[in-house]
Amino acid sequence: MYRTALVLSALLSMGLAACANAQNNAQPCAESSGFGDFDFWVGNWAVYSNDEERQFFGNNVISKHHGGCLLKENWRSAGGNTGFSINYYNNVTNEWRQVWVADGYSIDYTGGLTDAGAMRLEGHIYNYAEQRSTPFRGIWTPQDNGDVVQHFDIYDPEQEEWTVWFEGLYVKVEVDDGQ
Repeated sequence: MYRTALVLSALLSMGLAACANAQNNAQPCAESSGFGDFDFWVGNWAVYSNDEERQFFGNNVISKHHGGCLLKENWRSAGGNTGFSINYYNNVTNEWRQVWVADGYSIDYTGGLTDAGAMRLEGHIYNYAEQRSTPFRGIWTPQDNGDVVQHFDIYDPEQEEWTVWFEGLYVKVEVDDGQ
């Protein structure tokens, strides 16, 4: 009986210590460097072509989750197509990673901030119908007025060159949350 009480007491002490440590470090992603590097992209956005025509492409919502450890992206194009990504910083490798999934393809790439403060990721786009992988890269550049320019390139192996896959201008949208 005495032995059981000692074991239970030790387990309780360890559990309380673990809870105290968890509370002391409850928001490690919100408080550590690197995790906020992509915060300039967080928000509700209307996305347009990045030219004089300003054609409306769709809406994108980027939100923070899990104590600032994850950015979640929800895209809806003007034509109704959707896509979703998770974005996170790995402070062990010091890299950001995005995994994007849409109907028929996915993108998986890593990288980080450039010296100019833009987010640059490189990896591959996977086309499910054609069962192929192609080098792919993206860069998100914050603008002085709060807008963000998103630019994607895909590698053309036949031409042995990078070509523009998408370029959009993100403009913040004020959301009426009923308050």
